[in-house]
Amino acid sequence: MAEKQRILIVDDDENIAELISLYLTKECFETKIINDGESAIREIPVFNPNLILLDLMLPGIDGYQVCREVRANSQVPIIMLSAKGEIFDKVLGLELGADDYMEKPFDSKELVARVKAVLRRYKNTSEEASSDPLSGKSAKIVNYKDLTVNLTNYSVT
Repeated sequence: MAEKQRILIVDDDENIAELISLYLTKECFETKIINDGESAIREIPVFNPNLILLDLMLPGIDGYQVCREVRANSQVPIIMLSAKGEIFDKVLGLELGADDYMEKPFDSKELVARVKAVLRRYKNTSEEASSDPLSGKSAKIVNYKDLTVNLTNYSVT
């Protein structure tokens, strides 16, 4: 049986976070809820999520700063969720490294569909990146925290 994909939900509104967790759990995702930016930054290397759902307006460190911190060390997909619907906010979030941006309130089916789409895109991109273009063979890749070890060409990044 395949391992469940892990989704980290970072939102200070506990009711919304619980609802999101419920929607995703029904779709066989493992979820963890964090309510502030500082805790999220600490928890990411521990939980090792396949995707982060990130609210912008968090106590302490805001979602933009969390996104910056994540992008400095990881390429884990990020979907920003926010009541901020101005074009400026969306563009800034995407330019800082978010893979998608959804405005609150949102439809649960659309959220789940976007999570699946981003994960599918990320998986396909990872598979393409792990093939050896010279030999046409798939490379054996091991990811651990912020390290990627290519067992085919003996490289570490």
